[in-house]
Amino acid sequence: MSDERFHDPAEGGVTTEVSDRILLIGLNRPAKMNGYTPQMARQLVDAFERLDEDDDLWCGVLFGHGDHFTAGLDLPKFRDAMKGGQRYKQTERVDPMGLGRRCRKPIVTAVQGVTFTLGIELMLAGDIVVAADDCRFSQLEPLRGIHAAGGATIRFVDRGGWGNAMYHLLTSDEFDATEAYRIGLVQEVVPAGTQLDRAIELAQVICEGAPLAVQATKASSARYLRDGEDACIAALAGTQAELAATDDAEEGVAAFRERRKGNFAGR
Repeated sequence: MSDERFHDPAEGGVTTEVSDRILLIGLNRPAKMNGYTPQMARQLVDAFERLDEDDDLWCGVLFGHGDHFTAGLDLPKFRDAMKGGQRYKQTERVDPMGLGRRCRKPIVTAVQGVTFTLGIELMLAGDIVVAADDCRFSQLEPLRGIHAAGGATIRFVDRGGWGNAMYHLLTSDEFDATEAYRIGLVQEVVPAGTQLDRAIELAQVICEGAPLAVQATKASSARYLRDGEDACIAALAGTQAELAATDDAEEGVAAFRERRKGNFAGR
């Protein structure tokens, strides 16, 4: 679990647990619907950086403890930082919102119940989202006199298209998992209570692949979104040459010949 030395229980926290090659990362302030605090923000950076830097960890699963993923920012606790034009992000560290340094490892997010504002932004900063069928989504910042500053204005458009993005961003409406699935914000909708198990199952499937190849796949797609098609194409051959020289690539060929699953080591 997370370091408790400087932990104020009232401010919540972030739990971490290793399951084989997977790091389970849990938002943990259920009495306040996992309302997000600066303490939780600091601990989430620590967790994401651990996932990014530990070669024994191949995939992350982000979830919320209790009945809800998160009701979003505990707004009064962030108001001074907002007025100062600040956002809790250190550019040299991994940014869970994916607006700075992004985690190299795949992240599957399980959401349930209330998934508002920052909750949507966190799930869209990851790679795959599994939603419980009791989810309630809303990007309601305009109703609070602010706008989404954690990536929603970018990723809503990227995932759902301009019209769908504007429909939900500008109206600040509340919508369900069926609508989130329809516009591409989530990839699976499952019965409430099974979302975390399903997210872990997907992470286990991802971990059957060679980790360096999985990370290169994510990086290539991110390069396309960030730098465009030409830059993505230009990097393909060089990255493939690097991967082809790894022990895991040799194991992949052997597994193909022997008609078995690969036994990859990440080197």
